[in-house]
Amino acid sequence: MTRVSNTLIGFLNLLTIIASLAIIGGGLWMAKSNATCESFLQKPLMILGFIILLVSLAGFIGACFLVVWALWLYLVVMLFLITALLAVTVFGFVVIGPGGGVEVPGRNYREYHLQNYSPWLRKRIEKTDYWMTVRSCILGSKTCSKIVMWTPADYMTQYMSPIQSGCCKPPTSCNYEAPMMTQDPDCYKWSNDPNLLCYACDSCKAGVLEDVRRDWHKLSILNIIMVLLLIGIYFVGCCAFQNAKRAEDYHPYGVSRMYKTRPKWNFY
Repeated sequence: MTRVSNTLIGFLNLLTIIASLAIIGGGLWMAKSNATCESFLQKPLMILGFIILLVSLAGFIGACFLVVWALWLYLVVMLFLITALLAVTVFGFVVIGPGGGVEVPGRNYREYHLQNYSPWLRKRIEKTDYWMTVRSCILGSKTCSKIVMWTPADYMTQYMSPIQSGCCKPPTSCNYEAPMMTQDPDCYKWSNDPNLLCYACDSCKAGVLEDVRRDWHKLSILNIIMVLLLIGIYFVGCCAFQNAKRAEDYHPYGVSRMYKTRPKWNFY
C-alpha cells in the first residue's frame, strides 16, 4: 500500500503543476503585452515555469506509480532548485540593499539619485542598448501622460511613482535663473517635448531602479517562503523515494516475503 508520504508528495506536486502552468501563462501574457516595462523577465519566467512543470511531473509520476528513477531525478533537480533559489535570494538582498528616495519638503513624492543604488544595478541601467529598451517601454506605457494635466496644487498633494518623479519632470531643486554650474545636471537635460521630457536624466534611471528594487524586494521575500516550502517537500520526497525503492525490491518495510515457513501440500 502506498504510504502517506507518497500520497502527500503526489498531491503537492499536483499543486505545483498547476502553479507552473500559471507561471508559463504569465510569461506568455507578458510577451504579448507592450505596456509592461519588465519584458526582460519573460524568458527567465517561462524557463522557470517549464522547469517546475517537468520536475513536478517527475515527482507526481514517481510518487503515485512508485517509479524509483523518476523520484531520484526529482530529488536531484529539487536539490539544485533549492540551492539556486537560495543563491538568487542572497544575491537579491545584497543588490537591493542600497537605494530609496529622498523626501522633498512640502511635496508628496520623493526624488531618486543614481549614485544611491548598488554598482551592479547602475552598471546594468547605464548600458545604452538596455536603457533605450526601457525608455521605449516607458514611452509606450504613457506613464508621463497621466500627470500632464496636473496643476501646481496637484504636485504638492498627489502621489508620484518613482518613474513619474524621475522621468516626467525636472528635479524640484532646479532654478533656471541661477548659474548653470550650481544646478543639477538633470535640469538641463529636461525638455518640454513629450517624447523627451527627462528620459535622458540620471533621475529617470534612478526612478526605474527604484521600481526594480521594490519589485525585487517583494520577490526576495517570496523566494524565502518558496525555499522553506521546497525544503519541506524535499524531505517528504525522500520518504516517498524510500517507499518506492522498497516496492521495487518486492520487500515492503515490515512485511516478510514468506508468510509460511512450512507449507502443507496434502491439506491433512
